[in-house]
Amino acid sequence: MRKILFALLFIGISTYAQNTFTLKSKDIGGQTTINQVFNGFGCTGGNLSPQLYWENPPEGVKSYAVTMYDPDAPTGSGFWHWVMFDIPASTKELVTNAGNLEKNLAPAGSIQSLADFGKPGYGGPCPPEGHGFHQYIITLYALKTDKLGLDKNAMPAMVGFYLSQNTIQKASIVMYYKR
Repeated sequence: MRKILFALLFIGISTYAQNTFTLKSKDIGGQTTINQVFNGFGCTGGNLSPQLYWENPPEGVKSYAVTMYDPDAPTGSGFWHWVMFDIPASTKELVTNAGNLEKNLAPAGSIQSLADFGKPGYGGPCPPEGHGFHQYIITLYALKTDKLGLDKNAMPAMVGFYLSQNTIQKASIVMYYKR
């Protein structure tokens, strides 16, 4: 009897763990590739936002948002590399380079607002030389509202405030890069 209960408990825990809101990518793992690295400020990468997909969204999702943040940037407040919101709830993937506004690959109706590079869209990793590894946290937010009520000129801190007020769940991937 004890073995049966243990087996049922193990199966229950395994099933629960597999059904959590999860963010994944076919382009990145624990390290940034040259494809995601910024092309400027002394860096010569492809500046392609990574492909992202997610599984097991929570109930009640009305939209999503994605951010990429470097808390190790020597600014005193980190560095926002990518801010996208109002992603329709039916979306399950962002294709590679969706952060490039000129390519028009982002889901219809989504908004990419200002990053700390001073313009909307994706700007890849480019830490100062010799500054060591920086972590780049890509976070997907499942939101309880279909629109945040912001536009492409919204500053990352303002978007972050609205996200904190509307998040049901969130999931992240962390990648590292140094020069």
